[in-house]
Amino acid sequence: MIGWQTLFYKEVLRFWKVGFQTVAAPVLTAVLYLLIFGHVLEDHVKVYDRLSYTAFLVPGLVMMSVLQNAFANSSSSLIQSKIMGSLVFVLLTPLSHRAWFAAYVGSSMVRGLVVGLGVFIVTLAFATPQFAAPLWILAFALLGAALLATLGVIAGLWADKFDQMAAFQNFIIVPMTFLSGVFYSVQSLPPFWQGASHLNPFFYMIDGFRYGFFGVSDVSPWLSLGVVSLAWALVSLLALHLLRTGYKIRN
Repeated sequence: MIGWQTLFYKEVLRFWKVGFQTVAAPVLTAVLYLLIFGHVLEDHVKVYDRLSYTAFLVPGLVMMSVLQNAFANSSSSLIQSKIMGSLVFVLLTPLSHRAWFAAYVGSSMVRGLVVGLGVFIVTLAFATPQFAAPLWILAFALLGAALLATLGVIAGLWADKFDQMAAFQNFIIVPMTFLSGVFYSVQSLPPFWQGASHLNPFFYMIDGFRYGFFGVSDVSPWLSLGVVSLAWALVSLLALHLLRTGYKIRN
């Protein structure tokens, strides 16, 4: 294997060795969300005039799992390596900053997609899936995983301790995820909060992904694709710059 593939393989093995914690636990958490919210709101909420609330909720939970676990993988790997001192062994290799980026982002995408697939398979027992536009499902799953994996790289490079990483996740990633329309359609919000939701890039990932299942969405999937692609391009440039300059990893 060439350099980046070796690092990619090492990162995949890192989360797979503790798969019960990194894969099974997030799947269980998503199913608990489905059981609680679906049971409470199933008979009270109809979305897009024809969907049951449980069916509407499933794609949101799948995408939320993809995003959160893609972020968690790259960020936790870097912060653990920095604190334990094992990152020096990667620094000794002749890998370029692009190889680092490809390995960390790629392995994190794998974890996010594996968890998302696990959530989807388990939720088949609760709702019959629809696939109105499968290519949109694939596109937003890949882009969403890549965007959050890249954000995880940035967070992992920035944080010096676990407290900082927890703050980044709890005050940025989790609120933006929960306020992106995972559990509701933004059309049900007052006009002010609808506009505020449109400033959240996570909303476009959830909405575009859900369009792939039902063929309807709150905004055009092309707009969502453009926003998510632009967001990933910007954070990728930042992550590559930080890796190239050795931000907080060469001192």
